[in-house]
Amino acid sequence: MRQLGTIWRIHALMLLAAMLIATSFTVSKAVADGMDPAVLTLIRFVLAALLFMPLTAWRNSLRLPCWQQLFGYACISFTLTGFFWLMYLSLRSTTALNTGVIFTLVPSISGLYSAVLLRERLGRNRLLAMIPATVGAIWVLFHGSMERLLAFDLNPGDPLFFLSCLLMAFYTPLVRLFHRDEPMSVMTFWILVTGSGWLLILAGPRLPDVPWRDISLTVWAGTAYLAVFCTIISFFLSQFCTLRLGPTRVMAYSYLYPPFILAVEWFCGHPLPSAQVLPGLVLIVAAMLIVQQGADEPASCMFLKQKQGEPHATDQRQH
Repeated sequence: MRQLGTIWRIHALMLLAAMLIATSFTVSKAVADGMDPAVLTLIRFVLAALLFMPLTAWRNSLRLPCWQQLFGYACISFTLTGFFWLMYLSLRSTTALNTGVIFTLVPSISGLYSAVLLRERLGRNRLLAMIPATVGAIWVLFHGSMERLLAFDLNPGDPLFFLSCLLMAFYTPLVRLFHRDEPMSVMTFWILVTGSGWLLILAGPRLPDVPWRDISLTVWAGTAYLAVFCTIISFFLSQFCTLRLGPTRVMAYSYLYPPFILAVEWFCGHPLPSAQVLPGLVLIVAAMLIVQQGADEPASCMFLKQKQGEPHATDQRQH
């Protein structure tokens, strides 16, 4: 019973992370036009790194990691920074719901990446989950209209966001691949630092031209929210849960983003979409349940096995 309770607590943490990330689509949409996307992403990462630094210094050491670890952190942060930059660009010409729906394709793509990078078996249930997830995503994107589907009537930002999802799908497999038993706070901090480095290369030349005085308080507040709740907290929770549930199970929680986004949009006073999209949302949530039920049990019990003195998964891969 104690082991079962621990597993459910980990799932509860991942549910909280999913709720926080879902809010990021709406907030990002609100601030996307207020600043250059590369500069906005840079500020988000730098602010998150600065806020996270005291906690990391208090609980662990801030000494510079070895070059192999830095390389791993840089690889992980490259996928994240590329995703967020393209997301802000795409949100200028699409909706928060559309981006959330397109993001539901990430678990399937991430599962394929994990099969190659980690030799993780996809399994029958994961393969089956791709069908309702894809059909549901297509249904919602085209508002349940065969005419729009046949005309391939998408928002201009939708294909761009799909490209960003191809990058984001690398995130959880790379966390598993490069983690070497260091505390999650250390890994999160250096991912934020190396991500800031990537963004400084991208946004540095544009900084002198930014009209800083014209940026509204709403944009600054939204950026601060994204840095704290949707970057620091959600990154930490996702990485923590990835090592205990496995990358595919963690990414499956992104199937919950569309209904969460609809709830956030409704709470903010935005109109809900027509009832025609509901069957697509049901299919997407069903895909999440299929993945969770079909995942291998050893991956979900990794944390418990570590407490019992069994070898860590990363050590097993090295041997």
